[in-house]
Amino acid sequence: MAGLAFLNTDTLASFLADPAWKIRMLNENTGVFTEKGGTILFQVSKEGAVFVDAQFPDTVPHLVEELKTKYGKIGSGMLINTHHHADHTAGNIAFKEVVPKLVAHANSKINQENAAKANKSEDKQWYPTETYTDTWSTQFGKEKIKLHYFGAGHTNGDSVVHFESSNIIHMGDLVFNRRHPFVDQKAGASIKSWISVLNKTLQTFNKDTQYVSGHAGAGYDILLKADDLRAFATYLENVLKFTAAQIEAGKTKEEVIKATEIPGSPEWKGDGIERPLSAAYAELTLNKGA
Repeated sequence: MAGLAFLNTDTLASFLADPAWKIRMLNENTGVFTEKGGTILFQVSKEGAVFVDAQFPDTVPHLVEELKTKYGKIGSGMLINTHHHADHTAGNIAFKEVVPKLVAHANSKINQENAAKANKSEDKQWYPTETYTDTWSTQFGKEKIKLHYFGAGHTNGDSVVHFESSNIIHMGDLVFNRRHPFVDQKAGASIKSWISVLNKTLQTFNKDTQYVSGHAGAGYDILLKADDLRAFATYLENVLKFTAAQIEAGKTKEEVIKATEIPGSPEWKGDGIERPLSAAYAELTLNKGA
């Protein structure tokens, strides 16, 4: 919880809403788990289990025990973190006795360590045991798993995690489906670069790729297609375009964040519009030397 101190009370409540947990299978052995925090993607085989993201210590047992019931012992395997935020990594510690290895981008590990030190929660962490900078891959049973780093986006350590044989990708928080995103500039986030990351992702993978997002707005799915990534990239472009026009008109940050809609992207609704607008204002004024 301390790792989410950057969120106000209303936003925190919306991110940690606690519905009944749910498992949805995407193929015979691969599925997604939702409860509270970021979506977990998993795959179970005779070699063990692979998990992408970890939610919280109290939610992990719901998934692990259910998989043990269905598949038996899931011992060997690995956990992958898409990025460092607590709603994706606080549950790392609960996975420490389940899998022997934790993989993430090098910047994600640094960000995890810095956040834990700041929150005095180092005793509650399990940090990545293996890191990479550009790409990382491994063969796990019949599945080849490859991690890509395409640049700064939601943070400076976001991994695009591809289960190649299944053609399923966990995007972490690089996509907020019809939900206003948090832009963690303290951890190296950049909206302009984020757009490039999404375009690079679309160029790298094919039209049949199934994408998993960390979060979705009310009434929208965490399972996405390429068009949803394009829509989110367009939304980010519209955030920058709108904010730039407001700055050019002499509006202050406080005036800009009072907006109730991003022109051109009306599907992004609900609380939290001040998050991307504040970040866009800072990014654009910094680039002007303000």
